[in-house]
Amino acid sequence: MKALLAMLLLISSTLTQAVPDALRQSGSDWRQWGSGEMSWFGIALYRATLWVDAGPTAVVIADAPSALQLDYRRDIPRARLVESSVDEMRRLGASEAQLQRWQGELQRIFPDVKEGETIVGVHYPGQGAVFFHRGRRSGEVADADFARLFFAIWLDERSRSPDLRAALLTRPEN
Repeated sequence: MKALLAMLLLISSTLTQAVPDALRQSGSDWRQWGSGEMSWFGIALYRATLWVDAGPTAVVIADAPSALQLDYRRDIPRARLVESSVDEMRRLGASEAQLQRWQGELQRIFPDVKEGETIVGVHYPGQGAVFFHRGRRSGEVADADFARLFFAIWLDERSRSPDLRAALLTRPEN
């Protein structure tokens, strides 16, 4: 019985990711929320994990900071990351003037991503977003509308990936 319990604890601990360095440095109490895979025609692109900044009674609410960790399963060039982000924010209601500004910001912040690398985006509601690549701060967009629409790509009910959205928003059991 003890061996079974020890095995279950080991398995459950490997399923929960450690808080990314980019978030740990902030000093906040980040909790893993949900996680899921993003694929395109069966090709794995990245694993997404949602983190919330709150205590033990954490909930995903619009006015609390949250972070999205993307662990890439393949190389994706910066131009493709920027183009996809801009296209999705357009679909979610951003104006062309906003998109033109934000496209330059994203080109400055986003890298060419290699398989195995991670980007973490932190949403500060009412303020903007901060991005990290490979644990280092890569940039910030101090625009609340940008942050709201950027994170809506994954979290809005109009997300193009409803299964991933559901996985990200699934409340953890502990």
